[in-house]
Amino acid sequence: MISINNVSVSFGSWNLLDCINFHISETDKIGLVGKNGAGKSTLMKLGSIDKPSSLKIGYLPQIMEHHRGHTVLEEALSVFDYIHEMEGELAGITAQLAERTDYESAAYAALIERMNHLNDRLALESGLSPRAQAEKVLYGLGFKADELDRLTETFSQGWELDRLTETFSQGWNMRIELAKILLSQPDVLLLDEPTNHLDIESIEWFEDYLKAFRGAVLLVSHDRKFLDNVTTRTVEILLGHVNDYKVPYSQYVTLRAERIAQQTAAYENQQRMIEKTEDFINRFRYKPTKSNQVQSRIKALEKLERIEIDESDNATLSLKFPPAQRSGDVVFKGTDLTVGYPQKVVFRDAQIEIKRGEKVALIGRNGEGKTTLMRVIMGELEPKAGEAKVGHNVKIGYYAQNQEDILDPSETVFGTLDRIAVGEIRTKLRDLLGAFLFKGEDIDKKVSVLSGGERARLGMAKLMLSPYNVLALDEPTNHMDIRSKDILKQALKAFDGTLIVVSHDRDFLDGLVDKLYEFRDGKVTEHLGSVQDFLQKRKLESLQELERKLPLAEKPVEKPVKEQVKQFQQQKFVSKEQRKLQNRVSFLEKEIARREGRMGEIEKLLSAPGPQDDVMELTREYLELKRALDADTDEWTTLMEQLDN
Repeated sequence: MISINNVSVSFGSWNLLDCINFHISETDKIGLVGKNGAGKSTLMKLGSIDKPSSLKIGYLPQIMEHHRGHTVLEEALSVFDYIHEMEGELAGITAQLAERTDYESAAYAALIERMNHLNDRLALESGLSPRAQAEKVLYGLGFKADELDRLTETFSQGWELDRLTETFSQGWNMRIELAKILLSQPDVLLLDEPTNHLDIESIEWFEDYLKAFRGAVLLVSHDRKFLDNVTTRTVEILLGHVNDYKVPYSQYVTLRAERIAQQTAAYENQQRMIEKTEDFINRFRYKPTKSNQVQSRIKALEKLERIEIDESDNATLSLKFPPAQRSGDVVFKGTDLTVGYPQKVVFRDAQIEIKRGEKVALIGRNGEGKTTLMRVIMGELEPKAGEAKVGHNVKIGYYAQNQEDILDPSETVFGTLDRIAVGEIRTKLRDLLGAFLFKGEDIDKKVSVLSGGERARLGMAKLMLSPYNVLALDEPTNHMDIRSKDILKQALKAFDGTLIVVSHDRDFLDGLVDKLYEFRDGKVTEHLGSVQDFLQKRKLESLQELERKLPLAEKPVEKPVKEQVKQFQQQKFVSKEQRKLQNRVSFLEKEIARREGRMGEIEKLLSAPGPQDDVMELTREYLELKRALDADTDEWTTLMEQLDN
């Protein structure tokens, strides 16, 4: 379906991609992996590939521009503008045909042909309504019903409080763009770091969506669990070349290690054989009795196909947070904390206490207040009510998730640190940047040309300029490759201070944190234990909420009279709704039978039309019946599912 043939990309004398080749079939689910800066995002953007002209591609980049001034639902529904355009064109053609009398002309025939084409296109689009489709995807990506009429973004200057009350965060705007891509029903999805701003529940919904998606998926992600759950094939970019493995990520890691081990063993055996052969040639080169054997071995060496070991990029972060002075026992305490902005309360009445040495995760849906709490801890935002207090001798190093906004794009890598470094560390900036894989000419690169992962590393390097006893990290692993995430995780586990981290990365948090604060529906709840414990508990709660079943061993508790009356009224309401659904289903079944009958009659007439039959009119009626039948059938299917539930 899509072929990438001998593609090369160079920047000056540096070859990023060198004659790479691979093929994407119609239903492939491919994980594209490699270190930050290896060329994954560049490959996504390439236009020089062989693909059918009719192929529809949905592309989600890492960093994107967002539309302003529309509501969430309006922005999602903009995907369906083409339907309104087709309906408008069809209405115009119908009006023209009603006025024209040149029935035998080529222009009239062209209008009829265009009308039939539009009818066919609209018939294909006549299933679930655009609004219903949009709502289904937006709910799956984590939006609530009352958020669909909120503006996506408004114009304002700077980082103002009123801007925060009217706009969605970068993560929510990314979800809107993702919803638009999914609603456009592409043949191929190109997704560059789609889970960076998704919470855990939305990631699980998205996993299920992609597994059921009938087209091809090419996916860049540093979430290994997400890759394992979605992909069945792994394409690795390594030092400008690609290696293709027909397995998910975890199996790829194992197979790659086995492949290198086999190559190494074969290479070493061949080298020993070559060494012995060359030794024989050198010993007996000038002995006439051995000349035939010497010549035979020389020819054998010339014909020998030399085994090569795949190159490996073994450069890794060297990350160890500097020790700092001891803080007080309580690092941060929020009592009866209500936090928000002039027109919006994000959460209220929260009790939060973070003690020295704890590793704490802030988790929950985007927009529930995790980053807002970080701003309170940093002293950038005053609470609306309650008390927020930072402990004695606390020195906080803060990593914000929007590094692309915080870092100056016109500054160089070296200049970014040199501008803020003070004291003895200034003499070691090149060594520090080398530890974060900025070597040689890399330190002179402008921030504007860095990949997402390189910006994340640069932001993390800034934290090493001073010894902090508290690290507040907001989505630190966004854009980081898997190896770098592992190294960061180990460094944070060894960090002897306090950690407060916002993350949606299940694998990163697992084994790192021992306490979680969940932000949900305006409340903050403390959970002791690992992220795995929390996930298991949350799934249990979700099942109980959906099924509302009592264990078999328990007897139902007698309810008060008022509650029994309320329950009876609810059951009565449900029965009334069921009757309405059943009546509608009966009506649709009659309509479907009537339309199918009439379509059968038209098919017979069109198979052998008589002189009195208007073929054009019959065709138009048939297409209209087909559109209506498809819509009725889809509605009938949806209603039957509701009745079953």
